Amino acid sequence: MPPSVSVFGAAGFTGALTARLLHRHPGFDLSVVTARSDMGRRLDDLYPYHRVPLMLEELDLDRHASVDAAVVAYPHGAAAPLVAELRERGVRVVDLSADFRLRDPTVYELWYREHPTPQMLDQAVYGLPERYREEIREADLVANPGCYPAAALLALAPLAREGLIDDVVIDAKSGVSGAGRAPSEKTHFVTADENVNAYGVPRHRHTPEIEQELEALGADVRVTFTPHLVPLDQGELVSCYVTVTNGATDALDVEQLYADSYDAEPFVELAPTPPGVRDVRETNICRISVHRDPRTDRAIVFAAIDNLWKGAASQAVQNLNLMFGRPEGEGIA
Repeated sequence: MPPSVSVFGAAGFTGALTARLLHRHPGFDLSVVTARSDMGRRLDDLYPYHRVPLMLEELDLDRHASVDAAVVAYPHGAAAPLVAELRERGVRVVDLSADFRLRDPTVYELWYREHPTPQMLDQAVYGLPERYREEIREADLVANPGCYPAAALLALAPLAREGLIDDVVIDAKSGVSGAGRAPSEKTHFVTADENVNAYGVPRHRHTPEIEQELEALGADVRVTFTPHLVPLDQGELVSCYVTVTNGATDALDVEQLYADSYDAEPFVELAPTPPGVRDVRETNICRISVHRDPRTDRAIVFAAIDNLWKGAASQAVQNLNLMFGRPEGEGIA
């Protein structure tokens, strides 16, 4: 029998897409989908496009936690207590919220709120397979990265690992689905269409996640990160402007550095020209283009992902594949 898996919070965009990928997955049995709203509706009624013929149920752990794994697609703060209960029952978890991405509870509190279960932070593995593949294989709790950090870290990791980042500015753009299913004033069609807005200025909550992982790679830098909302339903592009340490651009072969870093990665593509979001739509691929600018001592790195796929749902399935010894691209390639 394949491992059984539940998706808790399947009424949202990322939860519904995760359910779709797992429903079609040859190596997992999607047994339950729950929601905090829309209970009693079939998921293929709420999202006909995903074709998942399961009823959205109200969470009942006595019935729904008898599974091998769960994907938790709850909001920040609400996810941690559920994850704690699931782990107590021996369920392996991929969490899509920010609750287990940051290793320091003090930092979490500065950017979010007081952490509900700080004692569990050291149990979580950061779920970026290109960085923590072997740790994810052994993990019982994986913290799926945020969409912006996933793209930014893949864009910057080769430079960070070589100690080449002196300063970095990240200009990011994402479609409105990144804000979730419930529209706000800014994500409402009338406001978002024919418009571009910066938001989260000057403190966006993904900043410490990016800084934490860059520091783990050897780049202890303070990042300037500014996201923008663009009139797309899904898709994300990050443009990273890196001041290279000690003016190393003169001798730096950035194309070779990135080729060496990502040659064996199945879901990272290198491109000679800057990518667009259509290049990666509905895929688990991050498409990267890197350029050298010796005039300004900068490297310019672009990375495009689908924010709902590699930025959330398909990366969650990629992590589940690793956790259960499945082929890494099964169900998402």
